[in-house]
Amino acid sequence: MLCRLSAARRGADHHRHRRGTDRQSLAAATAAHPAMIVTSEGGDFLEGSADRVDEAYKRWHLRQLQLTHYRVNELGDIQTEPRLHGGLADAGAAVIRRCNRRGIVVDIAHGPYELVKRVAAVTEKPLVLPHTSLNPKPGRYSRTISPDHARIVAETGGVIGIWPPTTIFPDMAALAEGMARMVEVAGVAHVGLGSDMMGLLSPAAFSSYAQLPDLAAALLAQGFSAEETAKLLGGNAARVFAATLA
Repeated sequence: MLCRLSAARRGADHHRHRRGTDRQSLAAATAAHPAMIVTSEGGDFLEGSADRVDEAYKRWHLRQLQLTHYRVNELGDIQTEPRLHGGLADAGAAVIRRCNRRGIVVDIAHGPYELVKRVAAVTEKPLVLPHTSLNPKPGRYSRTISPDHARIVAETGGVIGIWPPTTIFPDMAALAEGMARMVEVAGVAHVGLGSDMMGLLSPAAFSSYAQLPDLAAALLAQGFSAEETAKLLGGNAARVFAATLA
């Protein structure tokens, strides 16, 4: 992971990409001059040490940290494996507090309900769950989430991204409907687009950001207003980052 963070920094420097490292730089980003936000999908590289959050913040400009990914680590459990920590480990709680203090968004993708429930009790900042979908009764190792799971994220002021695999949403209209179902549970201020296209094992109903106008049209057809559609397609996520970054 540290090698990838280093590569991301070199790539950003080479292409002269701006980094979204604080509220000011985030607010200055435009379509013509976007800002990249450095994130880590999994906190394995911390090896359970909250002090390493400081290094990642300063050296690699990390501003979003997903606690767990495809491996149960020192911070907590994952949805697709038996629980070893009962959700969130004490080391994970310490990392969350350090992220809050530093101004790093806490990402709970891949985390089971037990983890999310404790994370919500620890964090003082909004959470992001960037790629999932609603399921009234998720299976034991499902990556989808229950209404109660979604409400916990919303109650922190956070945002839930709806991902677009065609195994769940066969087309754009179905994806917009899936976002609408999550809105019914969590509220329009707490739902967004969770693309994750490069991580999907199946084709995606939304496979390119060039399709944003098509998704916007599908959301408008679902009955969302233009203002609500803007929230769903980036506004809610921007609000969470603005509330967290220093």
